[in-house]
Amino acid sequence: MKKTNCRMCKSSNIQKFLDLGFSALADNFLTLKQLEESETFFPLTVNTCQNCGLCQLGYVVPPELMFNQDYPYDSSTTKTGRDHFTKMGIEICEKFELEQNSLIIDVGSNAGVLLDAFKSKKMRVLGIEPSSKLANIAIKKGIDSIIDFFSGKLIKKILNEYGKVSVITGTNVFAHIDDLDDFMKTADSLLVEDGLIVIEAPYLVNLLENLEYDTIYHEHLSYLSVKPMIKFCQKFDFEIFDIEEQSIHGGTLRYFIGRKNKRKITNNVSNYLELETKKEIYSRKRLENFANSVKHHRKILMELLHDLKKDGKKIVAISAPAKGNTLLNYCKIDSEILSYVTERNPLKIGTFTPGMHIPVYSDEKLLEDQPDYALILAWNFSDEIIKNNSNFQENGGKFIIPTPEPKIV
Repeated sequence: MKKTNCRMCKSSNIQKFLDLGFSALADNFLTLKQLEESETFFPLTVNTCQNCGLCQLGYVVPPELMFNQDYPYDSSTTKTGRDHFTKMGIEICEKFELEQNSLIIDVGSNAGVLLDAFKSKKMRVLGIEPSSKLANIAIKKGIDSIIDFFSGKLIKKILNEYGKVSVITGTNVFAHIDDLDDFMKTADSLLVEDGLIVIEAPYLVNLLENLEYDTIYHEHLSYLSVKPMIKFCQKFDFEIFDIEEQSIHGGTLRYFIGRKNKRKITNNVSNYLELETKKEIYSRKRLENFANSVKHHRKILMELLHDLKKDGKKIVAISAPAKGNTLLNYCKIDSEILSYVTERNPLKIGTFTPGMHIPVYSDEKLLEDQPDYALILAWNFSDEIIKNNSNFQENGGKFIIPTPEPKIV
């Protein structure tokens, strides 16, 4: 569905600044049988709202096509991810001195890693997760989970069965939601008077500064920044009272949101507004420069890969994140260039990447086969990946980190 109005302020004054062509759904890994069927490609363009400044996709794919029982992203796969969510849960409990047995809801709770941390601090926890496969992982660990999307239709069920909520978290999920008004109204109905919403999402400034265009794919409907977030929260009598930067996923902001006039607004909020003004992230020129840099990046990355292939080098990819499929599809990196991809997540092993149809094997194949180069698609976890595969380097293999400038290590 083509988007003609801003998701946050509803203005029709939106303009396209980036076109990544047509792309398959980034997490829609295929079985061998599915390779025989036709695959659907959707437009992947990004617009900016001239009214509030929100950057957002120009085309919205129905969520049930993306977040279904086969959704393969497991947030517990990497140690970096597990450590981040554990620390986050503990920090929230301590920062706000939450009483034991306070109810915490995690929206898009995945396999329950964040809720595990809250549970360790004696909180009551509830996950909302549309993927039955992931929700059942959490349920087996003793974490109550509702297999559904977070929406107004769940209000009565949650209040009747669990009561009012102290904290609602959403890590890398708020930017996935098309109807953000419904999210805020639902949260408002569920929260206690001094309740909190804590949202984590990649930061537009980092995306632009570090050329993180591969984080653009159909699940990520919005590319958040502070200015439009402040305006949006005000519509529902909420306000952002604090912001923290996290290093995960190439630069993430953690927004602390509460009802108006309940908490003192820290200087962090105004500091980020000043940063956005300084970086001119809402100017047409800055966004056009970014689009030109994306084209240049594709050119130099492909030159590097083609030169290596001409020299007879065998290249594979290591890790198969959704972002990697934006890179593969936009740059047209197929099985002629990459022999295969390796991955730790068992939900992806034995499948083929969407769009380019490159086979996915377990990470063990990297050492068994010992190719010359391994392109790290999950560059945001490059340190951990390189450490975990040090034997590959010791045996003469080299890694390619694609972003922000392709480099060999």
